[in-house]
Amino acid sequence: MKLKGKTALVAGGGRGIGRCIALALACKGAQVAIADLIVENAEAVKNEIKAMGGNALACQVDLTKKQEVERTVQTVLTQFGQIDILVNSAGWDRLEPFLESSEETWERILAINFKSVLHTTKAVLPHMVSRGSGKIVNISSDAGRVGSSWEAVYSGAKGAVIAFSKTLAREVARYNINVNVVCPGLTDTPLLEAVRSQSPQTAKLIDAVTKATPFRRVAKPEEIADAVAFFASPNAEFVTGQTLSVSGGLTMA
Repeated sequence: MKLKGKTALVAGGGRGIGRCIALALACKGAQVAIADLIVENAEAVKNEIKAMGGNALACQVDLTKKQEVERTVQTVLTQFGQIDILVNSAGWDRLEPFLESSEETWERILAINFKSVLHTTKAVLPHMVSRGSGKIVNISSDAGRVGSSWEAVYSGAKGAVIAFSKTLAREVARYNINVNVVCPGLTDTPLLEAVRSQSPQTAKLIDAVTKATPFRRVAKPEEIADAVAFFASPNAEFVTGQTLSVSGGLTMA
């Protein structure tokens, strides 16, 4: 129970990778606030944690809206008194060639994948700075490290998460705050299934990437959660500004 006495806020924790992160942190003793646009999903994860004997809070929030994020952070602080761990796991994508993409799609991808990270971090950091400690773990993607066909804007947004996290890690280390990034490869989530079902072409792309992965499979959400739990734990006290790929060897540089 290495996280006993700690409070985690998992943004986008209602399903997929975020859900497994919330459960993993709860298993290690943390009380967890699950922030998600779909409150029923957040409530379901809260109930799973409570059934395990843990403590949890479900918060409905549009993570792309600054005021809603600030209100949610205040709710968590009022309920739990502290936020020791912030995990940004919200994500959305639509596979298509860049020349066929629209500005509306760009704005949604950038808002969910990058601006939400800015909003939550800006809202939580003053509290962490005042306490002189904290762990921030941002979920990026291997697409943000090396690029990915039909994901130009998504790759750019996830690359921005990496660059932002490294810079922030330098700025807040003086306050004993760690900032790290986990980059999943293809992962078995509802988002992946939605992308696969877009068209025969997107299904072929996903199959091609899976075949190019040395382990010849996609990741399980629990495997991403394990990496996040490491960064959030006391075992990573001297680790900051790092980017860890959990992609089955799809990228190795």
